[in-house]
Amino acid sequence: MRIGIVSETYPPEVNGVALTVHSLAAGLARRGHSVDLIRPRQALPHDDEPGIDVLNMHGGSLPRYPGLRFGLPAGRKLGRHWRDQRPDAVYIATEGPLGWSAIRTARRMGIPVSSGFHTRFDHYADHYGVGLLTPLVRHYLRRFHQRAAATLVPTDALSQELRRMGIVNARLLRRAVDTQLFHPHRRDDDLRGRWGADAMTPVVLYVGRIAPEKNLDLAVRAFAAIRRQNPHARYVWVGDGPARADLQQAHPDFIFAGVQRGEALARHFASADLFVFPSLSETFGNVILEALAAGLPVVAYAEGAAREHLVDGINGYPIACGDAEAFVDAAARLASNPGLIRHMGRAAHASMAGLSPDSVIRDFETLLRDMAEEHPHEHLATPAHA
Repeated sequence: MRIGIVSETYPPEVNGVALTVHSLAAGLARRGHSVDLIRPRQALPHDDEPGIDVLNMHGGSLPRYPGLRFGLPAGRKLGRHWRDQRPDAVYIATEGPLGWSAIRTARRMGIPVSSGFHTRFDHYADHYGVGLLTPLVRHYLRRFHQRAAATLVPTDALSQELRRMGIVNARLLRRAVDTQLFHPHRRDDDLRGRWGADAMTPVVLYVGRIAPEKNLDLAVRAFAAIRRQNPHARYVWVGDGPARADLQQAHPDFIFAGVQRGEALARHFASADLFVFPSLSETFGNVILEALAAGLPVVAYAEGAAREHLVDGINGYPIACGDAEAFVDAAARLASNPGLIRHMGRAAHASMAGLSPDSVIRDFETLLRDMAEEHPHEHLATPAHA
């Protein structure tokens, strides 16, 4: 099949959506499909990959996130491109201007189209002081995803939540994790040494965007409770974002490792001891799976990946949403018990053994094939506009 993928974020950008979309595109290409990737032009190059043809579009930088791009409307260009190289099905991963024009163009041309619900933009409004816009954001998301034949979501809970929002076409596509890359054997004592940690020093890890919507105040509060029990504990932050400078200035004892990728990221995971993830704005949280695969017990609110994969007291602690006291207590209790960290870490790694990336790609392929067979090439006469 020839499959169109439209995304306003993609590597070399580092975030959960970009990495998920790349995994889907690369997986389809490995299985012999032709992938037509449409994305905003980026300042940093990304290596060509066999089976993935890239069409770069005009875009701009997101406010407060200069490293991330959004695509401008491009209905006419997409229409010309898809008339020349018509895809059997299209997957639209992001809901920005490029994604909106892509879903309109695909529908006009009779190309079967699915969308992905990756980011709770409606939850972000409160974190950026524009909570009054939340109903408008939800209305936009509902209109966008209702235009797709299917909206792919990573958990049953999110599927049910979208249905309550009026998005009734949600379909489950579970996430996977590379258990060969994220593995306890990548633990690096030299790296721990650079952090000032010996074998008995608990190292807490944060991986993700360093931004207000990630509930960073609770992360800091949980570490303060850990420090009261073990003054030598270390807190390592992997990632970047608009809150990093202020956080670094307020907490010079924290270790900021910047953005890490691939094997370097896997070493950072495996070289820590526990993963404390306070975010309440995730649709899933891929980093939770990566932490578990690397052998780290996780403390997180029981949403997304935590709700699906954490077993209380076995591989981590899923905390009732909004219960900050319980969150802090669980993090401090775990960090103070090295034996429990090791025991739960082994269970964490074992709990990820069955999450095969290949099985997720097969499910995605099946969904797209079914869509293509249900809607064979229906060339419509209506011209495509932005």
